[in-house]
Amino acid sequence: MLALAAAGCGNTRKAEDLRKSSMTAALSLPRETVLPKVDTSRLRRDTLKVEDPDGREVMIMKAVRDQDGEMVATDVIDAAVITARFRNVAERHGKVDLRFQVTVPAGMQDSRWQIRLYPDMFLLSDSIRLEPVVITGENYRKSQLKGYERYRKFLGSIVTDSTALMDIHQLEVFIKRNIPALYAFRNDSSIVSERDFTSAFGVTEREAIEHYTIKYLVRRNDRRIAGKDRMFRKYVKVPIVTEGLRLDTVIAGGGGDFIYEYVQTINTQPSLRKVGITLGGEIFEEDRSIYSIPRSEPLTYYISSLSSLADKSERYVTKVIERDATANTACYIDFPTGGYSVDAGFGNNGPEIWRITENLTSLMDDPRFDLDSIIVTASCSPEGTYPFNEKLSLKRAEAVSDYFTKFILRRKDSLLRASREFNLDETFDASRGLSREIRFISRNNPENWEMLDGLVMRDSLLSAKDKEAYASSSVLSPDEREQFLRTLDGYHRMRESLYPRLRTVKFDFHLHRKGMIKDTIHTTVVDSVYSEGVRALIDHDYEKAVTLLRPYHDYNSAVAFCAMDYNASAMDILKDLEETAKTDYMMALIEARRGDDRGAVEKYLKAVHLDPSYIYRGNLDPEISRLIREYGLNQEKD
Repeated sequence: MLALAAAGCGNTRKAEDLRKSSMTAALSLPRETVLPKVDTSRLRRDTLKVEDPDGREVMIMKAVRDQDGEMVATDVIDAAVITARFRNVAERHGKVDLRFQVTVPAGMQDSRWQIRLYPDMFLLSDSIRLEPVVITGENYRKSQLKGYERYRKFLGSIVTDSTALMDIHQLEVFIKRNIPALYAFRNDSSIVSERDFTSAFGVTEREAIEHYTIKYLVRRNDRRIAGKDRMFRKYVKVPIVTEGLRLDTVIAGGGGDFIYEYVQTINTQPSLRKVGITLGGEIFEEDRSIYSIPRSEPLTYYISSLSSLADKSERYVTKVIERDATANTACYIDFPTGGYSVDAGFGNNGPEIWRITENLTSLMDDPRFDLDSIIVTASCSPEGTYPFNEKLSLKRAEAVSDYFTKFILRRKDSLLRASREFNLDETFDASRGLSREIRFISRNNPENWEMLDGLVMRDSLLSAKDKEAYASSSVLSPDEREQFLRTLDGYHRMRESLYPRLRTVKFDFHLHRKGMIKDTIHTTVVDSVYSEGVRALIDHDYEKAVTLLRPYHDYNSAVAFCAMDYNASAMDILKDLEETAKTDYMMALIEARRGDDRGAVEKYLKAVHLDPSYIYRGNLDPEISRLIREYGLNQEKD
């Protein structure tokens, strides 16, 4: 007991020391390679001979600054701990890997403690808690496991065999003395049903069992079953969590710092430029928090996305614009048999006439086109003689033309009155077509056999025999053909269901573009497909960008290929383009990916020569920043 008390006092003092010193877990970037010393004996092996932008051969070597601040060559690489709080990270395939190290000093570790570390990620306006890192002391875990063992023993005390809750001996004595025939069954392997048992002995099996069940044992067992959750909380004060954690490791001893390298992959977003990571946490002894770990200074990751290299300039295509345009629609206007007057209240004419007036109003108000003329073509069904249908269809076309001519005149009168009443200028009159005459041209199609051909062939209720006979009648004159159809079994179906659909009135609207005199003009418009591809590139939807931009074989399509790591395709495109700073830079990046340092450095220097802003861009892309560090590029720009 004295030893336990001393250990408890020791832990309390240790926790108090942590609070006084504000000790914290360290959050740092992973180790990188740096170049701390010179080895001139191997200098030539790491020297590059490249052409500068003026075509002269120059020697470039791996280099660092010496103690006097001068650049010296080296290729000996030693590891060193990074102390910087930021890093440039590259986005590839729409994702970024954020790597950081969590270091827990030995002074924060104790066998009886559990350290729970909570990394928080900050991007745009959101704060996201990442999966925790849990470091468990050896004795802390033993205590957890001991609790689980005690709970397992408790579960073992719950009776699952109901015979253990019965006085079996007394039950056997009772049966032997009072029901010897039943007692004889004890060694009989035959099955005695509940019904046979009851009819033979006058008591059910359930009643016999309940009589000899020990009630207080049942009540105790029921209490144990009901108290399982309570006992779990009593014995297992801190459950072992296996889900939602990045790491839960048990440390024995704690003789040195604990280091864990954490990798978090995120999807990039169009406006995402940087991400911050901080680290906090708590130390627990059993289920008590004994120390809150101060939150660390943030690490900042600046995201280098190839989408930022996209050229946002619009691309144009030539479009031929015709002066004249046409539109058409058809409606079904019911007429009395043999009649041709338009009655809005007859049949289904109301909705159809309303639809045509809506079309006319829309065309007359169109800000791009002027309505010149309307060709009205009326058709009849085949019953009746062809000459009669020819005259009737023309009269119906003229009646419809007259009806809608009056509609247009009434609308013009109404708008002109409004124009005068509100003192509107001539612009209003012109925009509404009030000063133009719209001509109606009446034409006819006496019997619409072409439409009937399609209706018959598509009708599911006409027999194949009737359809074949109908097709064979096409060589006959219209009147002979209609007489022949009357002999078919399906004629009633045709006349009642298909013929009414032939009585159509077709409207062909002829328009011209406002203010346009020439028949055609050639103009340039923004290429909408290309613009969509560039938007997809900027939004990091690289698969879509590649699909849309592939046919253009230009700089943006090369960027899209490069973003998908299709480096060979990107290079094929760039080689065919005019040499510019941006094409040289993209080629430098691809050459660096291929491991061709010479080609990469050469292209990068050309890009910088043409556009010095690529000095700063190079520090953002890991492929180029590696070259800058290793070969001491841009030092004269410092």
